Amino acid sequence: MSAAFRKAAKARQRPHRERGQPAARTKLGLLEKKKDYRLRAHDYHKKQNALRALQKKALDKNPDEFYFKMIRAEVKDGAHVIKQPKDEITPEQVKLMRTQDIKYVEMKRVAEAKKIERLKAELHLLDAAGSGPRRHLFFVDTEREVQEFDIAAHLDTVPELVDRVYNRPTIATLQRETVKGPTDPAHLKKLAQQRKNQYDLLRQRIEREKAMFVISQKIQTRKDLLDKTHKVKVKKETATGPAIYKFKFQRKR
Repeated sequence: MSAAFRKAAKARQRPHRERGQPAARTKLGLLEKKKDYRLRAHDYHKKQNALRALQKKALDKNPDEFYFKMIRAEVKDGAHVIKQPKDEITPEQVKLMRTQDIKYVEMKRVAEAKKIERLKAELHLLDAAGSGPRRHLFFVDTEREVQEFDIAAHLDTVPELVDRVYNRPTIATLQRETVKGPTDPAHLKKLAQQRKNQYDLLRQRIEREKAMFVISQKIQTRKDLLDKTHKVKVKKETATGPAIYKFKFQRKR
């Protein structure tokens, strides 16, 4: 095909224009393109097929079929929400449950207190960290004795044992008996680390026992609040203590 023929054929082509609507539908605008019509037709048939499937499912459904969700669910804002049943608990039952909670917490607290006593009996709190600075006062008569005061000589021990607060034998004891126990520095360091771990465990148990005591007090306070007696809050609840209420005095028969 020659270039002149193609140019003549192109000149004879009419420009594409959107087809207009009939006079009664002019307000709806121009007709859609063929591609848009196919998409709209496909969407229409898809919805029709879904409706037919739902109709068939409704016809095949057993009329006696029942699920509890039919009465436990409701539609809110276009979404299905399952109704939560309300627990029917009487005030007496609430008090009983609070009592059981208190008994359980008290049982755990007493068990923790017994463990604390056993640890204290083993460690004796001799060199516990955080126990505060220790002071040992010596009384002398003159200023000269203060200047010449020798702690090791006064305690009758060697200078290496002056800093000890326990297991500090005298010179006579060291001359009479041999040193017992480990003397290797590595072994002594290991024993010191073990003793430090035991003190850390003791501190944690003491804190846990205090926390359980506060919890039991708060549970008891909530249990007392179930009483219908008029009361006034005196002090707000804190992390380390329960709230304090003042109850109106009532004479008991």
